[in-house]
Amino acid sequence: MRILIVDDEPELVNQISRALTQQQYTVDTALDGEAALDRIYVDPYDLILLDIMLPKIDGYGVLRALRNEKKSTPVLMLTARGDLKNKIKGLDLGADDYLAKPFSMEELLARIRALLRRSNALVSPILRIADISLDTTSREVFLKNQSVELTPKEFSILEFLLYNQNRAISRYSIAEHVWGDEFDPLTMSNSIDVHIKNLRKKINDGKGNIISTVRGVGYMAKDTNQ
Repeated sequence: MRILIVDDEPELVNQISRALTQQQYTVDTALDGEAALDRIYVDPYDLILLDIMLPKIDGYGVLRALRNEKKSTPVLMLTARGDLKNKIKGLDLGADDYLAKPFSMEELLARIRALLRRSNALVSPILRIADISLDTTSREVFLKNQSVELTPKEFSILEFLLYNQNRAISRYSIAEHVWGDEFDPLTMSNSIDVHIKNLRKKINDGKGNIISTVRGVGYMAKDTNQ
């Protein structure tokens, strides 16, 4: 699951980012509304944590633009404004939930889980390819109904490839999606190749039957049994 945090308080952003990363979510961040929209228009997110008081474009503007583009990504508004008027305004613009600062990290995580469950209610959380199934909710992977232990990075890579089955995905896109703000284009390519190699071994795909190498581009998840 990929979450975007939009807030202009770097310390709070770092706290939330660490908490979400520990829960094995992939996290991106933006410190102003303009940067948030740049990310939203390029990358798919499962959830957006959105502050109201933002530089350049405020949270209401970001939310309005998001909904005008017919993007149904769940949005949890984060703000120091706890009055009813601002809460109603955010909900009327299309926010899915509202949490006033200061808040406990436990409550934030509970709200996130609830929104993700709700958004997945009409969409199967299970991604499948060949004999592999990946549960995006429980973050479990099975090969022929046998559990496979993956590292958080391996899971995120496999999840991203399965979301984009039969499409060639560049190393750059994989790195940006999985490593988020830790992305370093100078060192990441070799790291991705190592993770792919280990992932192939764990899903019995040592020859690239499921995760194939696309020369000059990156990798593709393809079900060769179809």
